[in-house]
Amino acid sequence: MTTQNVVWPLSLLGIGAVTLVFVFVISQARIPATADETRHHTHTAHVIQAWFFGLLLAGFGLGTWLTLRHFPIPAQHTPLQADAVVDVEGFMWGWTMQPQTARAGQTVEFRVTSKDVNHDFAVYGPDGNLVAQTQAMPGFVNKLLVQFQQAGDYTVQCLEYCGVGHGFMKTTLTVSDREDN
Repeated sequence: MTTQNVVWPLSLLGIGAVTLVFVFVISQARIPATADETRHHTHTAHVIQAWFFGLLLAGFGLGTWLTLRHFPIPAQHTPLQADAVVDVEGFMWGWTMQPQTARAGQTVEFRVTSKDVNHDFAVYGPDGNLVAQTQAMPGFVNKLLVQFQQAGDYTVQCLEYCGVGHGFMKTTLTVSDREDN
């Protein structure tokens, strides 16, 4: 079961609950109330709002933890256990990568930074699907671990608009077979 199959029905239930509360409030709006009843209803409304806010906060916190706990973000300030290291620097409007080759089956650590503005370092596989991505930021090195499963030419491009030459900001990473040296 995918997350979307869970979130969609929960969203519909939440929308339905809000609609029912809205209809109830509108139906009660025509009934005149005394000052004591108004104070009581105001207090009750504040209590309900506080509980509702607390439940929303807990729900968003739990949902965030459930969806992001498996997110593959390696430790950024410790050495990583990688078979190869590729240093990457983004600049308007290109990439420098040393080396520009890797082997299939290897775990590659990309150390990504930028010379000028923020860029988004994205690696696309030979089939055109996104394999991995991270931010390239000036003055900071983001580490990204990728294990390439198949040989081929992988396209590296920027996914964050960085100026008029953004569309041409591409390079190629060549991944060779496991047996090749």
